[in-house]
Amino acid sequence: MRGLYSSGVAAIKGYRLVNAMKLVMIGGHTRNIGKSSVVEGLIRALPEFNWTAAKITQFGHGVCSVNGEDCECAVSEHQFSITEERHANTGTDTARFLAAGAKRSLWVRTKQGELFTALPSLRARIADDEFVIVESNSLRRFMNPAIYIQVVDHSNPDFKLSAQQFFDLSDAFILVFRAGRAPVLASTVLLAREMEKGKPCFTVKEEDRFICDELVEFVRSKLAVSADIARSTIGRLAT
Repeated sequence: MRGLYSSGVAAIKGYRLVNAMKLVMIGGHTRNIGKSSVVEGLIRALPEFNWTAAKITQFGHGVCSVNGEDCECAVSEHQFSITEERHANTGTDTARFLAAGAKRSLWVRTKQGELFTALPSLRARIADDEFVIVESNSLRRFMNPAIYIQVVDHSNPDFKLSAQQFFDLSDAFILVFRAGRAPVLASTVLLAREMEKGKPCFTVKEEDRFICDELVEFVRSKLAVSADIARSTIGRLAT
């Protein structure tokens, strides 16, 4: 992606952080709360950004990164796999991204805790793309995106460690409204703390496909600013 990576890096939890000025990252505190639907909805609502989409999956011990099946490969073998979705009708999340209008859709699979092994290849794969939207929390450890948004469902008690680690780094939050379900204290308290800092929170419903106009406009405006900064940076480097 031209202009995606700036030369500046910052330290975070022992890693060097790459500034990615045309990257949108969608995370969430647990599984099956609408993260893929948010990615899909933003791709569909903002076609002018010519998206490349990516989904990151980390498999546990004894599961191969190449095909997601049980295996006994050595620790150094099959550390990651990156495949490009070719069909929009297979029903997978990456296929949904294509069907929504993404120009390309990638599935990045790594062993649990070894996402860093895939980063050089991933960066090479998206180096010339315009804008990239990724479904992942863990990538936030290594990249500073233009926008990082976490999806929160107060009715679900699970709270992934990766979501907790980077909750305060979120630029905005998407709150999934589910009528009649009691909120869980942990996520409620954390979200309230971040909203006190002035961070926006967009309420969405499953029947609206986890998207709303306010969220779309927020992403559009933030990316417009980020793109201007990227062009200015490239211009300075070229002189």
